[in-house]
Amino acid sequence: MTAPRLLLVRHGRTAYNAGARLQGQVDIPLDDVGRWQARTASALLLARHTPTRIVASDLSRALETAQTLGRAAGVDVETDVRMRERGFGIWEGLTGDEISAQWPDEFAIWRSGGEPAGVGAETRSEVSARAGSALVELTADLARDETLVVVSHGSAITSMVAVLLGLEPGSHAFAGMHNVHWAELVRSAPGRDPSWRLLGYNLGPTDASSDWNAGPDIRHESDQDAETRDPD
Repeated sequence: MTAPRLLLVRHGRTAYNAGARLQGQVDIPLDDVGRWQARTASALLLARHTPTRIVASDLSRALETAQTLGRAAGVDVETDVRMRERGFGIWEGLTGDEISAQWPDEFAIWRSGGEPAGVGAETRSEVSARAGSALVELTADLARDETLVVVSHGSAITSMVAVLLGLEPGSHAFAGMHNVHWAELVRSAPGRDPSWRLLGYNLGPTDASSDWNAGPDIRHESDQDAETRDPD
């Protein structure tokens, strides 16, 4: 029998992602590329795994991504507000250049890995505490053959992975998660520390197009249409 398995999946692309704007907890929907990413990545994920439970952040970009996977898997999606992205206060919706121009000192602290004060941003410790406690609850009763999928956000996921691996909440050991890519973890044997092991990070359909963040290749889509078209 296999160990309990956990997949932490980032949502698909949004207009804010495409425009390099800081999203935080602003409720931005997926754009057309994000919906394509969700469909494409869901097919690959389901070719490898069989989710037994799917839990999503209540923000629409994560929820829609989870619902795409849920429909394909035949699994209902639950929501948990604790899986929301890190809140960035008054910086939400702004680009890096806009933040740097108005808050140069605070932006420099943030870029160096520190915690900027006075802008209303959650600390990494706060994110780790709320998301980490949710994961502890969700995984407490996972059976050996079950796979829990949590659809969340980039910064929140790196915090959750750090918690599960026993790392500091502000750890910079992980690169940013691509849209609709995931981290895969399995529970360690009883008594082992940490209690979860990382099997993979930033997993997903890297060969789905020449530029995953830009969407499907036009030629690739045309070829697919030709393959599915009825013969004359």
